[in-house]
Amino acid sequence: MHRLERKKKLIALLILRHLKIDDEDEEYMIHEHWNLKKKVSEIYNKRENEGIFKMLINNHLVDEEQRFKSYFRVTREMFAYILNLVEGDLTTASYNRVKTPITAAEKLALTLRFLVTGESFRSLAFGYRISPAISTFVPKVLAAIQKQLVPIFLPSPDHINWNQKAEEFKKRWDFPNCVAAIDGKHVRIVAHSKLGSLYFNFKGVFSIVLLAMIDANCKFVVIDVGSYGKQGDAGIFNKSKMGLLVKNGTIFPPSTFLPHSNILLPHVIVGDEAFRLSEHIMKPYLKAQMLEDPNKRKFNYRLSKVRRVSENAFGIMCAIFRIFFTPINLKPETVDSVIVVCCCLHNMLRDDYIYRNPSQLVIYQDVEDFC
Repeated sequence: MHRLERKKKLIALLILRHLKIDDEDEEYMIHEHWNLKKKVSEIYNKRENEGIFKMLINNHLVDEEQRFKSYFRVTREMFAYILNLVEGDLTTASYNRVKTPITAAEKLALTLRFLVTGESFRSLAFGYRISPAISTFVPKVLAAIQKQLVPIFLPSPDHINWNQKAEEFKKRWDFPNCVAAIDGKHVRIVAHSKLGSLYFNFKGVFSIVLLAMIDANCKFVVIDVGSYGKQGDAGIFNKSKMGLLVKNGTIFPPSTFLPHSNILLPHVIVGDEAFRLSEHIMKPYLKAQMLEDPNKRKFNYRLSKVRRVSENAFGIMCAIFRIFFTPINLKPETVDSVIVVCCCLHNMLRDDYIYRNPSQLVIYQDVEDFC
């Protein structure tokens, strides 16, 4: 009789979940499901007193700026800024069985730590004393951060000052009429049986591609996320909205004269050999052409220096968010959110770095110098 009653309760929960009343009720139902399935372990019941958020963060890190940033890779001010933006989307009301719901601050802290370390959900659950609900709320936290930060740190191309981008390349890299460098990065993912071969790339691993236009300060300007690893950078670019904008030339400032000359040239982005040469895309000369002409060799050298900002940006981001160092074991759509959120946080950190070091030239040395 007891088993029959329990079965009825579970069926009722499944029906409620199917109706998707709202996010708070969904989280409540997950807690209900686990409470019905088995008694909550003492390790989770002691979250408020023994979890990392209380023992380490509240008791120690919150008063030590340097250690706080070392742990989260963002400052206390940045953490508070992000929390203020997403708190409304992440706050959960208390219920009879969930009297002390996980706070928005705890959810944000755990999610940032996940991005910074790439640590497994199981490991984080033990440290933060949070039940298997962790796998449910992390994607929600990522979605909330993405919704709030993208308009601020990855605005649409129509809201970008491209003249300023060109001036920065000219000033910092001595390369006029350039507004961005373009490159792609394969983000490794765990191969699930349902993924198929589309995510299997030429390096023999499963991946999702991040294609990005990057400015002179190693900040992401325009990104395209979610393409299959099987595709090459040029193929993705040609089919993307980014590629269409570049092809049409609608985002670029009018053509200008090169310094100290009467040569009128359009503004361009620079890429590697994989991209097709066009009015607004500049790529290096072929090796055979470069060897025959010293001027072309010099041009390739200058172009390579400018293109390095894209490699620098990826390197800096991965050094901070070490989730990219191992295959990510999440659904592809959640991996997309991870990538976008990390790009936004990277831009936030770059703005802070540039503000604190206004005269610092962006020259690649050690990625830790920029973290």
